[in-house]
Amino acid sequence: MKEHVIHEIMRIPIHAVTMKEAVAYAETLADEEKANIIATANAEMIMLAQKDDELKDILQHADMVVPDGAGVLWAGRELNKIFPERVTGADYAEELLKTAKEKNWRVYFLGGNVGVAEKAVENMKKKYGDFEVAGIHNGYFDEKEETKIIEDIRKNKTKLLLCAMGVPKQEKWLWAHREELGNVIAIGIGGVFDVMAGHLKRAPLWMRNHSLEWAYRLYLQPSRCMRMISIPRFMWAVKKEKREKGL
Repeated sequence: MKEHVIHEIMRIPIHAVTMKEAVAYAETLADEEKANIIATANAEMIMLAQKDDELKDILQHADMVVPDGAGVLWAGRELNKIFPERVTGADYAEELLKTAKEKNWRVYFLGGNVGVAEKAVENMKKKYGDFEVAGIHNGYFDEKEETKIIEDIRKNKTKLLLCAMGVPKQEKWLWAHREELGNVIAIGIGGVFDVMAGHLKRAPLWMRNHSLEWAYRLYLQPSRCMRMISIPRFMWAVKKEKREKGL
């Protein structure tokens, strides 16, 4: 297995990988006899981890944390820790679905509102072909239903678990149940099912290429305004670290 460079941004270790390398790394994890947890880190998640010790511990021990978000790449440049490119949760999830189709992995879709994951599966099958689905469940369940979900993930020989329950709920759920999930690659992908289902549009490609996807999301979802406060706080914290290190 290739050893990747890992950079720490505010004590969160993030793999300096390209999309191709992130997919290849996931393929190697598929052979391990345990659950492997992958996280997609952006500025908001990193800032949340500064005051949430449980989330920080999870990110520090996850099998891979990819650089999702222009803020992470910017921080890397400021701190002389270069990341080759963004590996967004939305793009990474779709690349892993293509891999699942090629390698006959069974995929479990967990999260989102009622009916959203089903529509996401329908659209992704139209786009990439008829990959195997191990199961589908929305992100709302009680303790009894949770037990059944975990049983289904194992019984149906899930290889790829896409968990869309939002940060930090998805990371904490995956970590808490990692011993019960079997040999899976489990990745938290936030609101990506809404994108896959066509309920939420991604920014035009030119905006993504110019690190402006956050602005487009804010335009579509003004309610995210309070969450966006984490971005200037993140920038201030990075600048402070840069000064302290004399960079």
